[in-house]
Amino acid sequence: MWTLLATYWPHILAIVSVLVAAVAAAHAAMTKDEVRSAIGWVGIILLSPIVGALVYAIAGINRIRRGSITAGRSAAGYEMLTHQSFDATHDIVAQRFDRRFAALKSVGDRITHHTLTTANSIDILKTGDESYAAMIEAIAGARRSVILETYIFDRDPIGMRLADTLIGAVKNGVSVRVLIDAVGARYSVPSIVGYLREGGVSTEVFNGSIIMGLRLPYANLRTHRKILVVDGAIAFVGGMNIRQEFTTEFAGSHSARDTHFRVKGPVVADIFAVAAEDWYFSAGERLRDEAWQLEPQTGDPDRPVFARVIPSGPDASLETNHKMLMGAFSVAQHSIRIMSPYFLPDRELVSALTTAALRGVKIDIVVPSANNLVLVDRAMTAQFDQVLRSYCRVWRANGSFDHSKLLSVDSNWAFVGSSNLDPRSLRLNFEIDLEVLDAGFASKIDAHIDTVIGSATQVTLARLRARPLLVRLIERILWLGSPYL
Repeated sequence: MWTLLATYWPHILAIVSVLVAAVAAAHAAMTKDEVRSAIGWVGIILLSPIVGALVYAIAGINRIRRGSITAGRSAAGYEMLTHQSFDATHDIVAQRFDRRFAALKSVGDRITHHTLTTANSIDILKTGDESYAAMIEAIAGARRSVILETYIFDRDPIGMRLADTLIGAVKNGVSVRVLIDAVGARYSVPSIVGYLREGGVSTEVFNGSIIMGLRLPYANLRTHRKILVVDGAIAFVGGMNIRQEFTTEFAGSHSARDTHFRVKGPVVADIFAVAAEDWYFSAGERLRDEAWQLEPQTGDPDRPVFARVIPSGPDASLETNHKMLMGAFSVAQHSIRIMSPYFLPDRELVSALTTAALRGVKIDIVVPSANNLVLVDRAMTAQFDQVLRSYCRVWRANGSFDHSKLLSVDSNWAFVGSSNLDPRSLRLNFEIDLEVLDAGFASKIDAHIDTVIGSATQVTLARLRARPLLVRLIERILWLGSPYL
């Protein structure tokens, strides 16, 4: 046997290589929905025998399987206490706004199980100091339940303050659940997970899977959601991770900036459903007992703040954020305002934006001058010419790094939450955003973006092309790898 192997091992290796490559390439072709992704993986598999298939097995296969769990209201066994009178109808949206926003409502109805509801209120929290203080106050005042889901929860002074508040809530008899992404939990050493568990807080990490026999989290398929729901009555969502660098108290005047949102009303039920589903996926526990019952909704169903939860991720809700944005760009008539720390939209979104600009829609895109991810910043700089050539305006916000994710259309419709405009958020991460149809709220988003633009530096084609050729070439090379940044 050993003699046979020693003599024919090159032939055996060649046969194994062909078989493994054929299986891996067939799997990529059959499971990838995007042709560029399929071609890319097939190319890697065929051009790198054995190694390519191994890389595909680790990084290319979506291992998230949620079975029968969906984002629907009753899918995880939660009976919503909101009455149907809080559901916004197609006719009322058309009457109060325009038929094009009614059409956009139909998009949301068909890509997610969550309905557009009325009688909501949303407060904008513009700094980390304001956001963390509001969250800590809500947790400290909890009577029954707290569920927190986040990407990063650092073991730093602000993280410890929030952790101690959660531990205090447990000591007061409140049911508390904390879900932290497996990658985000490792941003600080030691992790906050152990401290929370020692304090009696039920804490889990999201998708801390085993790879090749090692307990390592996948680089992709992360929960990038930031959710806090207290007593089923008040929720916080947005882009704010739990880190001291976003507070002037600990980081000083050069602290990073972000925007978070405090939400009340019927939409809180759907925010809770998303977090509860993620908890069940990670911990196997359904949050059904009395502590987790949602507060009955009160208020005037005719109040004009319409809102809907848009969960997205590499499962049944794949690209719901992408589809919602495509719909919004297509109905815009006057303005599209975008503020994002990472602006790397795919070709479809770029085409939708530039087509809107060619129709006469005024489009402003705001990104930070100082970015925490240099490679991403270089890659998105290489993409600016695509939108600048088609009458969009791009601005570099001066000052410290701004992590805000804000978008408005025609000063009536807004899209806020955890999603960046990059491939990771649009395809690989689990995200949560809010679709908000309200002139007052959208105008506040516009005003905030206008304030930032007031001190920003405009990016022009002339300045981009005047830079050294080597710099532009490096940026284009980095841009080629943008789906993996």
